[in-house]
Amino acid sequence: MLTLIFNGFKSTLEPAVLIFLLMGVTGGIVIGSLPGLTATMGVAILLPFTFGMPANSGLALLLGVYVGAIYGGSIAAILLKTPGTPAAAATVYDGYALVQKGEATKALSLSAIASFVGGLVSTIMLMTISPYLAKFALRFSAPEYFALAIFGLTIIASVSSKNLVKGLLAGFFGLIVATVGMDPITSYPRFTFGSLDLLNGFEVIPVLIGLFAVSEALFQMESLDKAKEKQEEVKISKKYISIKELIQVGPTMIKSAIMGTFIGAIPGAGADIAAFVSYNEAKRSSKTPEKFGTGILEGIAAPEAGNNGVTGGALVPLLTLGVPGDAVAAILLGALVVQGLAPGPLLFQQNPEVVYGLFSALFIGNIFMLIIGLVGIKLFSRVVEVPKNIIVPLIIFLSIVGSYSMNNSIFDVAVTVGFGIIGYFMIKSDIPQSPIVLSIILGPMAETNLRKSVLMYEGSYSFLYTRPITVVFLILAFISIFSAYKKSRADSCEIWRKVC
Repeated sequence: MLTLIFNGFKSTLEPAVLIFLLMGVTGGIVIGSLPGLTATMGVAILLPFTFGMPANSGLALLLGVYVGAIYGGSIAAILLKTPGTPAAAATVYDGYALVQKGEATKALSLSAIASFVGGLVSTIMLMTISPYLAKFALRFSAPEYFALAIFGLTIIASVSSKNLVKGLLAGFFGLIVATVGMDPITSYPRFTFGSLDLLNGFEVIPVLIGLFAVSEALFQMESLDKAKEKQEEVKISKKYISIKELIQVGPTMIKSAIMGTFIGAIPGAGADIAAFVSYNEAKRSSKTPEKFGTGILEGIAAPEAGNNGVTGGALVPLLTLGVPGDAVAAILLGALVVQGLAPGPLLFQQNPEVVYGLFSALFIGNIFMLIIGLVGIKLFSRVVEVPKNIIVPLIIFLSIVGSYSMNNSIFDVAVTVGFGIIGYFMIKSDIPQSPIVLSIILGPMAETNLRKSVLMYEGSYSFLYTRPITVVFLILAFISIFSAYKKSRADSCEIWRKVC
């Protein structure tokens, strides 16, 4: 095995392969940092360019884009409160709050390091225990996916602890939005009102951009009308995250990276779910959960290590079983097939040089991502110094371009603007926006797999207590809801004591 790993690194360290890998990582960071341009889109666009390339160079280019784009989404999330990708939505809470404290450099450096740790841990696990992870992922069927989605939805209670009722109302609204479109089982149109544009429901990206980017831009526009009012300038500290602080958040990063790898190994889960689950677990296990959302370091370390952990995890079922772990892995499956390779158990026997070349490309790609991320911090952080009268129109412009580029659809632009207005009034009313995004992502997953499970068990709901993994996830969901309720009740009692 050591010989195979050595040969894999030897092939990746060839100048041509390294150049393509570096180009992929750099391009991926740019793509990820632009709202609306996802890792899936970046890899899909570059796939045709790899057809005539050697296997190791083409796959290194695509893996570089994958790694860079997942990290790049955090740059816009931290600096502009605009997630570049859905995977960075959880980073908004504490990343932007830290920027408001003048700690943009610290937030960006932590994001790069946490992303590197997540990618590194997942790569090591991919190299060493991928067959075992694949066997674990194979045990997931519709009941397990349903329970996982329910556990993910309970995060709404966690991120809404400041006002549980408002958070639950926002989550309920998101579930209603998620029902629009074709019924997942019967394909019968629901709440489309005769509109062809609504047959596929609301895309996550336009909703995400509207709720976080456009709403924030509209909110910031209020201060632009006050020409005589002197706006307070946020002093930007040039201090990177310290060794002491890294040691402090180290356990959170490693734990989130492992969770992200396991979630990535589950086909269909994805980096966005891994980020929210990691964030929720970090908050649940923290001694100071009330500080989450105010600019705490663990609030950046957890989601960034979690979503980058998916990069290695998603390749586990792809390489061992021929089943892609997420949308990007599905495109990589196509890239392998184009190169004349058949993903699955025989790939390790017939083409070990390609497999270990992928491992080494992922490993070195994460190193490139860390270096570019840290070197580029001074350039990235200058965004905060741009005057509001320039940055606000720029955010709106990028939001419109990003939403349109998804499907070249004006309807998606209208969705972005509509949810931007909704998000604006939610900000004014102090209602959290993230429960809507969580519900839109996880709602269809929960509904589809619940109905599939009922069909599998011929109308019986016995799968809720007869399947061990399902039971574990449902217990975790109950614990998450109960702890959030207990915390909310304790806060209410504390307020009443102060009033009385």
